[in-house]
Amino acid sequence: MNPLCSAFIKNLPWLLFLLLVDAFAALLLWLADVQAFKTLLGIILLFSILLFTAALLFAAVREGKKEKFFLAFLAQPDRMRKEQLLDAVTFQERQQLEKMMALLQTQQMQLSQMKDDLHDYEEYVEGWAHEIKAPLSLLTMLLDNRQDELPPELYRKLNYVRSQLQEDVTQMLYYARLKSSTKDYRFQHLRLGDLVEEVLEDSLPLLEEKEFQVQNSLLDQQVFTDSRGLRFILGQIISNSIKYADNEPELHIYAQCRETETVLRIRDNGPGVKQCDLPYIFQKGFTGDSTDSQKKATGMGLYLAKKMADHLNLKIEAHSTQGEGFEAILTFPVVSSLPMVTTNKLTPESASVLF
Repeated sequence: MNPLCSAFIKNLPWLLFLLLVDAFAALLLWLADVQAFKTLLGIILLFSILLFTAALLFAAVREGKKEKFFLAFLAQPDRMRKEQLLDAVTFQERQQLEKMMALLQTQQMQLSQMKDDLHDYEEYVEGWAHEIKAPLSLLTMLLDNRQDELPPELYRKLNYVRSQLQEDVTQMLYYARLKSSTKDYRFQHLRLGDLVEEVLEDSLPLLEEKEFQVQNSLLDQQVFTDSRGLRFILGQIISNSIKYADNEPELHIYAQCRETETVLRIRDNGPGVKQCDLPYIFQKGFTGDSTDSQKKATGMGLYLAKKMADHLNLKIEAHSTQGEGFEAILTFPVVSSLPMVTTNKLTPESASVLF
């Protein structure tokens, strides 16, 4: 609000009081001398209005300075701006502001400490994730080079453990990246079938362990998105199907191409999700009923997939009926043909503006 308007509203009772005093003075003047009343009444009213206007302008200037110093203090609450603000207020306001400033500075110190702790934690998590890659690489090399020397059952179990550990590390890294203030996405046209095949190959030990029958019906469908982000989303969806697989599990992957969008569907024949749980499956930490498979779940996979889809401007949904399987649906907006673009954060909408 304009300082002048604010000062007028704040001092309106004083104007009414001043006019009431003028009316009383005019009454006394009229009773004392009717002739003088007519002459002096206009002077009294004019003087009162000028006096109130001067006081109003003074109050408006004072309010403007207080607001300026207050906003400056909020932007940078250092000692100099604190003293400027305190000098611009009344004694009663000064006492209240000193309490508020003390509380604000305490909270600012706590916030700064929390930011430092969070930064240290993120660095530790990313450092640990990179450190764990060394033993994972060693395990992968041993499994690849010594497969003939290991019993088939032992090899299968070690390969399963390696794949599961790799998935957990990947999930941890993507969680840290999603919480980071910087994003690094490379948007380009991609063959959807190639990406799905890569994700299925990465998940092959887990799929073989559960004896999945995979039907991939993708052909030459193309989408415009970030390769690493989409692979992560697909990996989480497929991992979710593997985690909750029943006997004779199946996985069906197919796409529907429309004029304005491409829809990818990934459907399994697992136990499905209750209708009452379906609206919450993308929430952080949600695992539904406490069945044996869900006791092992963290409730982070689909949550991270939803977060990544939001960052890539993709729509992700889920359809399910308990006992009849689970279907994840990814919708990609159709984008005109564009060259490969590397950017901090580019969405299909912002790319289409270029044309």
